[in-house]
Amino acid sequence: MQERLLEVKPAAADLWIQAVSVGEAFLAWELVKNLDPEQPLRILITTNTNQGMEILDKISSEVIRNKPNLTLQTAYVPFDKPSLMAKALEAIRPKVMVLLESEIWPGLLQSCKKNNTKILIINGRMTAKSLKRYSIWPSFWKHLRPDLILAMSSDDAARFATLFGIDRVQTMHNIKFDRITDTQQTEDPDNPLTRLIPPDEKFIVLGSVRKEEEPDITKLICHIKQKNGRVIIGIFPRHMHRLESWKKILTDHSLPWLLRSQAQTEIAPGSIILMDTMGELSFGYKLAGAAFVGGSLAPLGGQNFLEPLTCGLQPVIGPHWSNFFWIGQEIIDQKLVDQQQDWLAVSEALLEKIDKPLWREETRKAIMNYVENRRGGSVQACKAIKDLLKD
Repeated sequence: MQERLLEVKPAAADLWIQAVSVGEAFLAWELVKNLDPEQPLRILITTNTNQGMEILDKISSEVIRNKPNLTLQTAYVPFDKPSLMAKALEAIRPKVMVLLESEIWPGLLQSCKKNNTKILIINGRMTAKSLKRYSIWPSFWKHLRPDLILAMSSDDAARFATLFGIDRVQTMHNIKFDRITDTQQTEDPDNPLTRLIPPDEKFIVLGSVRKEEEPDITKLICHIKQKNGRVIIGIFPRHMHRLESWKKILTDHSLPWLLRSQAQTEIAPGSIILMDTMGELSFGYKLAGAAFVGGSLAPLGGQNFLEPLTCGLQPVIGPHWSNFFWIGQEIIDQKLVDQQQDWLAVSEALLEKIDKPLWREETRKAIMNYVENRRGGSVQACKAIKDLLKD
């Protein structure tokens, strides 16, 4: 709170990167890894959340080890109050201000303009709803327009151009593609779930399921169990506090379940495992014959379906995946991801998949080829940063 009220002021920096939370902090990490300035460069990275700060602390450690030309400090961003932002810009005096994705703060932009700080938006995204809200006062935003916007899609670029002018907007590959690495192994001798799932039994993973879709997931489970009573189902809630709800749901429907933490040996066919141990979803994907990725049966934007793909498993999702539109419709068109319209269609797709042979290595190669053709956003963004620093 002291930093957010500027009771503790950051030191001066040449480059200020604002990373609102965890996702943006990872993007900032990718930028720092690709920055290779000829001269010493002072960088300040700020965030709004404790989780974001944890990531930034890891960035600091890496910079100290591998980037002697960079000096990095981290801090919580001040509240976007004009007087606070004016004091922040006076103390930091950055040459370039980098905003990631959808961060457009009027107090910060106004102070940057007054201090002749160049403004760069990287991995820019803007929804139609946001544009409508901003467009209520178009002259205000024209006055605060950034020096350059690198938008993650042509649709995002068009919205930014409507608000700030087309001369300030370019498109870029999403930096998130640069973060996807070919490190998944199709066989993992250290997979802790191997001793629990009998090798000859069919195993379905329901990954990152959300509260709002629990009624549909319940119907899906009942339908699968009616069609194939021996299938083992692993439920991975997106939020662990939903475990109590799932215990009641499964008990009320007379469905046999056990907690992952209580399973020590091979479980019986037809069991449902409630995954109450953190960090094991990828292990589940590596053993499963089919998987559903949650957040997609309710209008929640979807969860990460790239993880099962890098494990060699083509996932099934529902109709809602707007959080991952940046990956591109081609991932659906190429059948790497199986999109279905409701819980019944999802359950039928899962039943169909567990009866088909898996081609994990081919799937893994296909997704990495898909990603490889979309890399390069970090390099493009770092070039823009260096160009503005020179100016």
